[in-house]
Amino acid sequence: MTVAPRRIGPFTVPALGLGCMNLSHAYGTPPSAPDGERLLLEALDAGITLFDTAALYGFGANETLVGRTLKAHRSRIVLCSKGGMVGETFPDGVRRVIDGRPASLRAHCEASLKRLQTDVIDLYYLHRWDKRVPIEDSVGELSRLVEAGKVRAIGLSEVSAATLAKAHAVHPIAALQTEYSLWTRNPEIAVLEACRAMGIAFVAFSPLGRGFLTGAPPVPSEFDANDIRRTMPRFAADVWAHQLELHRGLGALAEEAGASVAQLALAWLFARGEHVLPIPGTRRVEHLHDNVGALHLEARAELVERAGAIIDRLSVRGARYSAATQKEIDTEEFEPLD
Repeated sequence: MTVAPRRIGPFTVPALGLGCMNLSHAYGTPPSAPDGERLLLEALDAGITLFDTAALYGFGANETLVGRTLKAHRSRIVLCSKGGMVGETFPDGVRRVIDGRPASLRAHCEASLKRLQTDVIDLYYLHRWDKRVPIEDSVGELSRLVEAGKVRAIGLSEVSAATLAKAHAVHPIAALQTEYSLWTRNPEIAVLEACRAMGIAFVAFSPLGRGFLTGAPPVPSEFDANDIRRTMPRFAADVWAHQLELHRGLGALAEEAGASVAQLALAWLFARGEHVLPIPGTRRVEHLHDNVGALHLEARAELVERAGAIIDRLSVRGARYSAATQKEIDTEEFEPLD
């Protein structure tokens, strides 16, 4: 049975989108421009219509890639990007900066529009809440971008249910984007239900655990020097053997379900609610098609639910972010396990 399309603000899209980050950012050396273009067009041909990028990814390179490649197909897609966290040039190089001041958000949006080669961004997120700026002020500026016709709908990323409610009171929030997967369950504390209650789409980024919830989990010792997973505690050498034991159990269940590991992980997310929309990213066309196959997976609901008992917050070891990165987000966190 095919998973039904889902609503995100004023748009209806297939229940699976494409996260474009890793075509330009985060996981070591990105693919070549032609390979990135091919992946984007293959996704479009496979029926994906929601494409998610950000000013931060590749410090503008990802928006440029997405804009150039999909410009001719603009009317067929829902184009999502993010501001409020960008790369700025300093004497020692380009660094990531969180800046949610109204004037900055206006400038970020204008720059994104140029790179994306479009007159309007369908869904524009505040990538991170700048805690120096009241959320009402940042969202107020995003609402003015809607009024100006530069943005069609507003989203937030990595915020708590309380912050979401404050923002939603200023202007309707179409989507909240936060990491959610079998091994990252923080949204279950509050924001997943808050989104359902308020009619807000929940966009799950890294739904495949940054490569862990696939048929061939990564080898942390082989990560490139600039791979962000190097700083993530759950990829540390002292816990990795334990994580792989969990993966073996999930792999056996996927085989029983007649699915790939990635398909089973995505099917589990689809079952979390009709407002949940995963956006896995990939650099490989065969992985893209495998992910899309999750929309048509014929697997017993009981098997899908068992996946959530094999890998959950009690079984996974290590935090999802380093202590420094953790301070930048506003999402609810579970109490540390003894």
